[in-house]
Order: sequence, then C-alpha cells, then structure tokens
Amino acid sequence: MRTLLIEDEAAVAVMINKGLSESGYSVTVAPDGHIGLDMALNNNFDIIILDIMLPGINGLELCKKLRRNDISTPILMLTALDSTENIVSGLDNGADDYMTKPFKFPELEARLRNLARRNSNAVKPSDLLQAGDLVVNTAAKSVHRNGQEITLTATEYRLLEFMLRNKGKVLSRIELLENVWSINFNMGTNVVDVYVNYLRKKIDKNSSVKLIHTVTGMGYIIKG
Repeated sequence: MRTLLIEDEAAVAVMINKGLSESGYSVTVAPDGHIGLDMALNNNFDIIILDIMLPGINGLELCKKLRRNDISTPILMLTALDSTENIVSGLDNGADDYMTKPFKFPELEARLRNLARRNSNAVKPSDLLQAGDLVVNTAAKSVHRNGQEITLTATEYRLLEFMLRNKGKVLSRIELLENVWSINFNMGTNVVDVYVNYLRKKIDKNSSVKLIHTVTGMGYIIKG
C-alpha cells in the first residue's frame, strides 16, 4: 500500500517507515508541510499519515488544503495533541481517523487497514455512469433511475453499461452484438432489438423523458 508519511520528528518517521516497510507498505516520507502538500498533490497514495505540529504548513491546514483540491485519500492524523478539541478539529478539517502519540504500532497498522478497507468500499466517480437521472454503479452492478432501483438481467446490464459508456454515440447492431454478446450472430437476428426493447420497458417506461432512442437505419443511442 502506497503510504505518504508527513512527519517532522526524525525518530518517529524512521520508526514508522521501518515498521510499515517490513509489513509490505511502500512509504514516502515528507519532513514538513510544504513538501507533504506537494507530494500529495502530485502523486497517487493509498493512505496519508499526517502529523499536526509540522513546520511550514501545520497538519490541520494541510488536511484542509488537500480536501479543497479534491484529494480523497484517507488521512490518519498522528499527533501528541490529544484533547477532544484537537481531535474534533482534525476530523472537521477532513481527517478520517486520529491517533495520539505515544502509540502502539499494531494499533497503527490496524487503523491503516481499516481506512484502506473503508476506502476500497467507497463509491468512486469512476464507478458511476450516468444519463439524466439514470445512474449505474459499475462496481456494485446496480441501476437506479430517479432514485428507484431497477433490476436487470446480466445481458440487459451488459447492454446498458456498454451503451452508457458510449453515451451520445450511435451504436450499430453489429457493434452491440460484438461488444455485448462477443460473438458474431447471423445478421438476420433481432436479438439486439429484443433486448433494447427489454431495456426500454425497464428504463424508459415510467418516465416522460426517454433516454434510449432509435436512429432509423443506423442503430441505437442513449442521450441524457
């Protein structure tokens, strides 16, 4: 797991780096807030361990800047400041978890594993396909329109996902056959038309705004 450790106390940084590296983590160490901010903005990390009392930019301000720049990487604040006020301030500024020094290393690892699990279960923008009020979560394989869940068969889902990934593009029957069914059907088959009709009944039937359109002599398109 790629980990950014922003910590100015050399002894603490060495201890965490050594322990996590031995557990299979890939650790990058930043000794102050400015370097930590630059590294976090220009690299992809799976988790960030962030001290509060940092030279340059303190941890609270750094955390706030990362969230303002749409960095959603889980952040564990690690600090000697253990008052309730400081904990609340850290969480309110965008931290996901908070540990106080001194700490036991197994607890640090457990908290990092928990943050990693939580992040892997989160819905990412790249998981979502959308047309109008129709939303498909490709990770969960779920389909909703206007907030209402729609149940599709596996083939209907594959067809809808492919059409959404090509939203605004006219898709010929041949393209749909090759990409959804992955085989070459006899061109006389009407399987595409049948399944598009199935989708229409589930996706468009109860809505005044139709998303699936026929382009005569060319194929089908999703607009929205």
